Parts: sequence; structure tokens; C-alpha cells
Amino acid sequence: MISKLSTDKMANAIRALAMDAVQKANSGHPGMPMGMAEIAVALWAKNYRHNPQNPRWINRDRFVLSNGHGSMLQYALLHLSGYDLPMEEIKNFRQLHSKTPGHPEFEITCGVETSTGPLGQGISNAVGMALAEKLLAAEFNKPGFNLVDHYTYVFTGDGCLMEGISHEVCSLAGTLRLSKLIVLYDDNGISIDGHVEGWFTDDTPKRFESYNWNVIRNVDGHDVDAIDQAIKAAQKSDKPTLICCKTMIGKGSPNKAGTHDVHGAALGDKEIAATREAIGWNHPPFEIPADIYAAWDAKNAGQAIENEWNALFKAYSERYPQEAGELQRRMKGELPGNFEQAVKDYLATCREKKENIATRKASQNAIQAYAQVLPEFLGGSADLTGSNLTNWKECVAVRADQPGNHINYGVREFGMSAIMNGIALHGGYIPFGATFLTFSDYSRNALRMAALMKIRSIFVFTHDSIGLGEDGPTHQAVEHVSSLRLIPNLDNWRPCDTVESAVAWEQAVKRKSGPTTLIFSRQNLPYQERNEEQIAAVRRGGYVLKDAANAKAVLIATGSEVELAVKAADELAAQGVPVRVVSMPCCDAFDRQDASYKASVLPKGLPRVAVEAGVTAFWHKYVGLEGAVIGIDTFGESAPAGVLFKHFGFTTEKVVSAVKSVIA
Repeated sequence: MISKLSTDKMANAIRALAMDAVQKANSGHPGMPMGMAEIAVALWAKNYRHNPQNPRWINRDRFVLSNGHGSMLQYALLHLSGYDLPMEEIKNFRQLHSKTPGHPEFEITCGVETSTGPLGQGISNAVGMALAEKLLAAEFNKPGFNLVDHYTYVFTGDGCLMEGISHEVCSLAGTLRLSKLIVLYDDNGISIDGHVEGWFTDDTPKRFESYNWNVIRNVDGHDVDAIDQAIKAAQKSDKPTLICCKTMIGKGSPNKAGTHDVHGAALGDKEIAATREAIGWNHPPFEIPADIYAAWDAKNAGQAIENEWNALFKAYSERYPQEAGELQRRMKGELPGNFEQAVKDYLATCREKKENIATRKASQNAIQAYAQVLPEFLGGSADLTGSNLTNWKECVAVRADQPGNHINYGVREFGMSAIMNGIALHGGYIPFGATFLTFSDYSRNALRMAALMKIRSIFVFTHDSIGLGEDGPTHQAVEHVSSLRLIPNLDNWRPCDTVESAVAWEQAVKRKSGPTTLIFSRQNLPYQERNEEQIAAVRRGGYVLKDAANAKAVLIATGSEVELAVKAADELAAQGVPVRVVSMPCCDAFDRQDASYKASVLPKGLPRVAVEAGVTAFWHKYVGLEGAVIGIDTFGESAPAGVLFKHFGFTTEKVVSAVKSVIA
């Protein structure tokens, strides 16, 4: 049992580290760590099951600091409880190459489960983590063996709950009854602009009750015992829980506590001295007494918890060896040994059938083939399953009382994408989710965070251009593919037929170093003939699909426009103008190839023309200023697809004319 005297000192250690680190950096947010210090003690010292000596232990609780601007709270907790985060890193807060960046970053700081900072996304990732825990438990736990059994805890503030994404994900969490999700709400009534009652008057408890959450109201956020009791009550609920903790931002600061002045700026030397006196902290900056370190140290207790679980897993492995091996494989993110053969077999099927189908259907066929050997597939769609085609014959819909492998996210594109990131971060699944390409705008920041964290989320976007036709310009994506290509570490595939779609899925599944978008057509596209060497070259992102001796120019195309490039090449050949056709389904992968390969596909000095049903600016990186780009730099129109392609100049005649213009 930890005494009140000890808990007071433990909380004040957080306050001291937060104000000292922010002061040294002259940058940061001391108010939230100081205001949530007792909440942190109640969770981390009394309830949080983790092992600082093994931050990746499978059955650890997950902790998400959704209000990530208060990052010094998490760094203080990691340092004090025994993680590999020495005091020198605390002193280097917000400095170049430190392990204590301005906002928590996944795989930069051990013990950080997800990168947070963009408000609302941390709590959204946590919903994905809690969902992954629930589904894995249903799949792997056996009577007497609760192998997967951990909580996901979230610290959040007013800002996260103002963000629209919080409505999306918390609504779904309540519907799915994610009872292992516990959110501690720092209800301090302050944001950067001041007291929030001028712009945030939601009845937050009622809002969450309407989501089917368990809500614990009016908890004194500075009473460790009261918070502890609330957490233990939440652990017994069959619903996700919101614990509403009334706090004072910057508590301990005599002159700034309770104001927005303490939110996002250093306190200053005078106020820090006054705070030290007010809280009875008589220690120099960055100095923690041995007794407080001892009270916080979680290494021995954490190792004992993991040892207990290891014994359980050993017994489980003896009784259920196949399941034990499968869980370990999946949590490591390793693919099954028969995946390569499944890809080879499916590619052979594609070459045999030579189907002329929409690539969204080709995508579904690839999912169907690969799902047979990938039990970790966890698909879904933002209310467009019948259009996105992300389901497969054997998939089972996830419901509150029914585990499955396909999620109906509802009309929640941003929420879906951030939840997928949480699932990927938790481990055990390869998540993919879909919407129309034009709605990638809604989910863009989650895509960016996936790329920043280098996690394996797969974002499926269908209805990729003016080719979707009558739905009109609101639904016709013209700038989206190019804009997605601007995000670092995001691979974007826009395949032209069944073979390229199969390879795109293969590469997305294999890619462990970052996310992938898979961009598919609504309309049917023709099968393109290839040899084995060309199929292998698809994986390199760009390759020669159709060549000609003494080619006068290169036609570069993606997706639905590859068909147009091939037809134009045939017409040019008939006119005595040989050209090469390059299919470039993934510019990102192509750009990573060595110089000799890129030169073999796009020879220097050979004029180039690019064709894509999107904005033109991107393609000048390949065709140069001398080349031509056939694209669309306006919004679309509402009409049948064939009419639109002709109206916007995606015709054989225009491509032929463009080639002649660059070789003249």
C-alpha cells in the first residue's frame, strides 16, 4: 500500500520534471502534466500492468496519451517507473535527436505505444487497440487460459473531445462494447484560447452515455484514492468507460494554475521557484530523491507479472501448440510460410483467366485468395462494402457479441483509418479498410500518421477518377492520387488489371516499414499480357509493359489509362511511329529502384508522355518540361464514364497527337 505522503511526492515528482524540462527547453506544455499528476499516479502506480524491462511484452496494458502536447507527463512516467529513458533524455526535451520529442513518437521512445499530438487521433488509435485485444482474446483464449487479457488506458482532454473524430470512434467503441477501454478525461475547462465555456459546452457525460459507455462522473482528479476506485470500477464494467476527472491545469503553480497561461509555455524561473515552495519540492532541477524513485520503480513488479504470464503461456503452448505458435507469429508481424505460394498460385490464375474486370473487383479476388492463408486479415469499409468490395466469402462481420474479421465502420472515414492504425500498432492483425478515393481527404491525417509511424495499415480507395461517371465532381477524384504521393513513406498503388492488383496486394501485405494505399477503378479494365519477367518487374513499381524496336518516345500511364496508352501505341505503330509503354502502378516503389533500373525503363533522351486521369503537375518529374502530360486540371462532370473520358480528352487521338508533338 502506497501512503498518501508517498503519492503526493510521486505526483510532485511529475510536476517538477515537467516544469523543469519545459523551462530548460523554453518550449512545451507544463500545465497538463502538472494537472494530471495524481491521475497518473493512480493509474501507473496502482493499476497499470506493464514491464519496463520488456516494453513489447504481448499482454501488457496499453497506455495512450491522446492529449500528446503534455508529453512530459509520459516521459516522466517512463523515466520514473524504470524504462530506458535516462535523465539526460529528460534534460534534452524537445532537442534534436533526443528520445523526448515535443509530442510522443512511436519507436522513438521505448514505452510509447503510438505517436500522438494531432488531437483526437490518440483516443482513436486506442479504440483500435482495444478492438484488437477483444478479437484476439476471442480467437486465442481457451478455458482456464486468458492469454490475451489487458486493458487500453487513455488520457484525454477537452481538445480531443472537441475533435470530430472522437465522436466517430467513441460511438463505434460503445456499439462494439469495448469493455477493456478506459478513458480518463482531464476535465480542466482550459484550452490554448482560455476557458472553454465560450466554445465547448457539451454535456460530455451524457454524450458518452448516449454512445453506450459506462460514465463515472465528478471524480476529484487530485485525489489518488478516488481515481483508483474509479479505475477499479471501470475494470468491472461490460462497456467502455469514461472517467470524468475534475482537475486544475498547472496545479501547484501559485499564480498560473487554472489559467491558459500555464497551458503551452514555460512557467519562468520566478514561478517555478514559487511552485517549488508551494508544493514543498526542495530539490534542484532534474533531481529526484531515492525514496521517490523507489516508490515509482515498476521493474521488479512488472517482471513478476510477465513471469506469471510466461508460465501461463508455457502451459498453453503444451496444450495448444498450434495456437501458441500462431499467436507468436502474428504478434511478431511475420507472414505465414505458405503466403508466397498463395501469391504464385493466384497470379497463375489471373494469367489463365485473363479477366476484363474493374480493379476493385480484381482487388476483391486478391483478398479472397490471400485470406485463405492470412488469418490476420482484418478488413472493413466505411459503409461502402458493396462498392469497395473489401469483403470475401468466408469473412464474418464484427459485432459486439460476435468476433469476426470484417468491420462495418459506418460513415466514419477518418475514424476508420485511425482505428486501423491502432489495430496495426497493437499487433496480431493486418488491417485494411476502404472508402471512395475522393474521401481520402477525410482520413488524410491518419494516413500521414501511419506513414510517420511506419506501420502496416492498408488503405483501400476505389472509384478512383472521372471513370466513376454519373456521381459527378463531388465524387470524382482528380487531385487525390498526386496528393497522396506527396506523403513521405506512403506507398500508393494504382494498378491497371488483375495481375497488377494481385501484386499490389502482395506488396502491401509484405511491407512492414509503412502503410500502403491501393487505388482501384469502378469501371472494367482490360487484362494486359505479360511474361514472367514483366510480372516480377511489376513489384518494382514501374516497368516496360509494351516495347518497340527503335522507340521514338515513352508513354507512361497508370490504372485505367494504361489501356489508353496501349491503344495509342498500337495506332502509332500503324503510322510508323514505334513507342514504348511503361506501366507505373507505384511511383513510390519505382523511385526506390537503383539508377540503372530506372534508366532501363525510362531511357535518358527519349521523349516522354504521361497519361493519368488526374492533375498534371506531378508527372513533370518524369516527363520533364519538354514532355507532355495528358490529365485533368479541373473538377469533373456528371455523365457516363465513356462520355467523360472523351469530353476531357482521354482519347487515342489526343495521346497520339501528344507523342507526335514531343518527337517533332
